[in-house]
Amino acid sequence: MINLTLRQLRYFESLARLGHFGQAAEASSVSQPALSMQIKEMEAALGVALFDRTPRNVHLTEFGAAFAPRVRDILRQVDELEDLARAARDRLMGRLRIGVIPTVAPYLLPRIIGDLMARFPGLDLHVRETLTPRLVTELSEGRLDAAIVALPVSESALTEVALFSESFVLVRPLADADKPVPNRDALREMRLLLLEEGHCFRDQALSFCAMGANQPRELLDGSSLSTLVQMVGAGIGVTLIPDMAVAVETRSAAVAVARFATPEPSRTIGMVWRRSSPLGPALMQIADVVRGVGG
Repeated sequence: MINLTLRQLRYFESLARLGHFGQAAEASSVSQPALSMQIKEMEAALGVALFDRTPRNVHLTEFGAAFAPRVRDILRQVDELEDLARAARDRLMGRLRIGVIPTVAPYLLPRIIGDLMARFPGLDLHVRETLTPRLVTELSEGRLDAAIVALPVSESALTEVALFSESFVLVRPLADADKPVPNRDALREMRLLLLEEGHCFRDQALSFCAMGANQPRELLDGSSLSTLVQMVGAGIGVTLIPDMAVAVETRSAAVAVARFATPEPSRTIGMVWRRSSPLGPALMQIADVVRGVGG
């Protein structure tokens, strides 16, 4: 019988994901020699190499690549055993890992964290900010408990709960404040500044303007809403931002904010988690708190 420990499996998963001993050791809060020793012990117990080593990084062997998803399944199930015990308690306590997309995190989190801490005083909240595809991957791999994203995600393995809807507004140079608000046809002819590829908000803005992702246009892409608004203030173009970002992003920029005619472009913000998660009822309580603040 092969004896592998949970600690070894977690070290393996970290190294397989990061492809670097130093980074994996840091992520695992262990020294690099200790992690390396545990990986070697795993390989000795299995009788086959898990990684090909190079001077700068490591790569999974063919066996390691087949081994990795099974390890992730085991670790996810172990974590769900812990979640099952947590769900049996009267109060939500302990670590809760929530992912949030970048066009929501800076504006919603300051408003909800205090309420969550007051409602669940034993909660140890860990927040991860990144793009939707990465959040969905980390949810499926058990590295996150839930995520706040724009809906729909349309993943059959995830539960989706709508939290609130918010409109998009037009941000344009201050000198244009008195001009008529352009419709989507006029927007297609303007220099529209958008977030770089990978952000769901970019796709939503393009959809409102009825523009294809690959359609030629006058553009400059930014990495954040703050960058886009500052570029607008410099007279480079116009942009769309979600309503919740207006107060934060426009306070120090020479821009004007305008609302579109009804029906306004909008998005639905929601919370998603694995259907198999025993924390489902507790996460619904979290969603209720976020809905009350965000809505």
